[in-house]
Amino acid sequence: MIAQTETSQSGALDTIKLLISAAVLVGGLYGYYYYENDVALPLRVLMVLGSAGAGIAIAMTSTQGQRLWHFIQGSRVEIRKVIWPTRQETTQTAIAVFVFTLILALFFWALDSGLLWVTRRLVG
Repeated sequence: MIAQTETSQSGALDTIKLLISAAVLVGGLYGYYYYENDVALPLRVLMVLGSAGAGIAIAMTSTQGQRLWHFIQGSRVEIRKVIWPTRQETTQTAIAVFVFTLILALFFWALDSGLLWVTRRLVG
């Protein structure tokens, strides 16, 4: 019962955090356009970047933000495990793709031309 109450309170708190985060982001964008004639462009851009940073920081304190951060960290670990192709393998694969694309283009051109010829012969 206590765990369920803590979960519901945590869920409500996370929802509030995410709403505040969204409000900060929207507020920064609103301020950018609201002060269009009154404030210099670099200051308005800094305002948007600051609100984006603050909104992301607020969102990252939520449970969903923490899960996202753990996912990003796990992804970085997995990227380090990837065996990337060598330059030669990449070049050979790219050449194979280009040749196959050229062959298919020629095939479909011939097919289209043949069907056009048949259609013109049938229609007159």
